[in-house]
Order: sequence, then C-alpha cells, then structure tokens
Amino acid sequence: MSRFLARRAVEIALVLAIMSFVIYALIGLMPGDPIDLMISADPHLTAADALRLKALYGLDRPLAERYWAWLQAALTGDFGYSRLYVRPALQVLLPRLGNTALLMGLSFALTLAISWPLGILASRRPGSALDNAANFLSFAAISVPSFWLALMLILVFAASLGWLPAGGISTIGDGGALDRARHLVLPVLTLTLVNLGPHLRYMRAAMIETLVKDYIRTARAKGAGEARILLRHALRNALIPVVTVVALGFGSLFSGALVTETMFAYPGMGKLIYDSVLGNDFNLALAGLLFATLMTLLANLAADIAYAAADPRIVYR
Repeated sequence: MSRFLARRAVEIALVLAIMSFVIYALIGLMPGDPIDLMISADPHLTAADALRLKALYGLDRPLAERYWAWLQAALTGDFGYSRLYVRPALQVLLPRLGNTALLMGLSFALTLAISWPLGILASRRPGSALDNAANFLSFAAISVPSFWLALMLILVFAASLGWLPAGGISTIGDGGALDRARHLVLPVLTLTLVNLGPHLRYMRAAMIETLVKDYIRTARAKGAGEARILLRHALRNALIPVVTVVALGFGSLFSGALVTETMFAYPGMGKLIYDSVLGNDFNLALAGLLFATLMTLLANLAADIAYAAADPRIVYR
C-alpha cells in the first residue's frame, strides 16, 4: 500500500503541474488583461503608462517565463494578489472555501442519507410500488434544472410564505448559528434534490445486480435474515461501483455549485471562480481552479482506498 500511495502522490503532483500550466495558459490567452481594464476605466492613462504597468506586473514577458515565475512563488505559498478584492488570493479563497464546504457537505450527506436507504429498499422487489416510486423520484430529480428548482423554492418559501430568506449567507447585524442555518435551508434543499436522482439510481442498480448472485441465494438457503443479507452480504459488494460515483461527487464539494450559489447569492467557491474569470482576476481564478483539481484527484485516491476496504480481494502493490 505504501508503494501505491507514493506512486499516486507522484501522479497527483504531475497532474497538478500540467493542469497549472494549462489553466495559466488559457487564462493568459483570454482577450484583455488587468492593465487593459485599468485603461478602459481611467481615460487619463496613456499608452506609456500602460507599457510601464505591464512591465511592472510582468505582462510584457513571454507566457512561459511568466508561468515559471508564478510557479516558483506558488511553491512557497504565494498565489499572488487578487485584483478584484485587493487582498492576497488565499485570504479571499479560504473563507469562500469554508462556505462551500458547509453547503456542499450538508447537501452531500443528506443526499446519501436519503438515496442509499431508498435504493436498497427499492432493489428488494423490482417492479413493486416502492420501486416505481423510487424510479419516478430519481427521474424527476435528474430532469429538473437546478436554476428552475431554486426559483420555485424562492417563490414558495421566501416570497409567498415568508418562512425562509431568499438568499445570502446571514442577516446583516445577526450572523448567529440559527440565522446561518435558516439561510442554508433552501440552497441545501436545492442541491439535495438535484443530486438525489443519480445516487438513487446507482445504488438501486448495484443492489439489484448483487442480489441475484449465487452467494446471496446460498445465504438465503442457510436461513440468513433479510436485513443481514441486504446490509452485510449485498451492500458491501454493491458499494464497489457506487464508491466511484460518491468519490466524483465528493471531489466537487470544494469546487462549488455555480448555478445554485448564484441563484441564492451564496458566497461560495463556484461563484468566486466564475466572478474571477469574468473579472480577469488571474491569480484568484488560477488558485481556485487548481484547488478544485486537487480535491478531485484526492477524491479519486480516496475511492481507490475505499475499494480495498470494501473488498479484501483488492490489493494494491
């Protein structure tokens, strides 16, 4: 296992290096740069001022040279300054990261808590009323766009009933735990309903495929109870394909949900990355995208480790 982890660590570092260069190049090739935006905002800046500013920020150098200078600074923990927020990029990134981890973590846990038991129960009798209801729920959840669902929830629970706030992260002047929880209800509910369908379908399909195996029939013939068959014999083997889906979903926890965060004006990673790209805030966009890439790679590594935990036949060398 130690050799496997060491090899994967090298692979993760290599992928991050490649992705950093690709992202840096794509952002650097976008039309316009911060100096052009400064010129358009201040008509008193001359062409000589623009050249001097580009030389000051290193924008007059070749792309590869600029990337190498950025990489050397990034390896020391310096990801540059945010142009939009006039602060170091990491100082802007970390609070948004905490907001997204809270939002996505709650919705992710709630999604699994609903979809897994429902998928297991539906797989017991395919074609039953419960199975048909689970299929209808999963297809409805997959088909509903997140922006439409967010709008409907805002109209019903915020605009019409007035039970919950329509957006934001807390009430100005309050900021207590209860107030923060009330602001989380609608975005968490939106993300849970949107992500419920795929997880429910995968769990149901994996359990149905597992329940027809020979060892399940043998366990039933030996008089094992239904709960023991489902949870101990079938579920552990059905988790192998499901873990992959969970790992991919976990990787997106820290990259945010752009549409949902925008609809509810929630200050998370998705909206931050989007705003930084539109605002040509290169340092902030690059740091956010790289962190999202890192979390996806770590989630895939966690999935590989979970395979070995779920199935002792899987051994890494």
